[in-house]
Amino acid sequence: MIGLDSNVLVRYLTQDDPLQSKKANQLIERTLDMRESLYLNHIVLCEVSWVLGRSYKYTAGQIVDVVEQILSAAQFEFENKELLWRALATFRDSGADFADCLVGAKNSEAGCGKTLTFDQRAARLPQFSLR
Repeated sequence: MIGLDSNVLVRYLTQDDPLQSKKANQLIERTLDMRESLYLNHIVLCEVSWVLGRSYKYTAGQIVDVVEQILSAAQFEFENKELLWRALATFRDSGADFADCLVGAKNSEAGCGKTLTFDQRAARLPQFSLR
């Protein structure tokens, strides 16, 4: 298994930089040819969703589609795939950031009754409480 950083995944998804996108394509295709899995941890998916939304102006619906495709791809391994699916479902309907949805899911799974926040949008999620 080989870990993948968010910048490589963003170049692969957006194909926006001819040199880096070509390298990202080659890296990912090479690992597939070698039957290697690519590991994506939670931070990578949070960064990718943030970059797609902020820098590339993807809508929440477009980000949901991209993350669904990533989670469904056989070549990727994840830190906790079921938790990511739950966070994605919350993200789809909440208006909060994907990262906040994942933080809420992770903290709930760890036994937290609430997660305290100053973020108004995150506070709308049932796992959060505004302070």
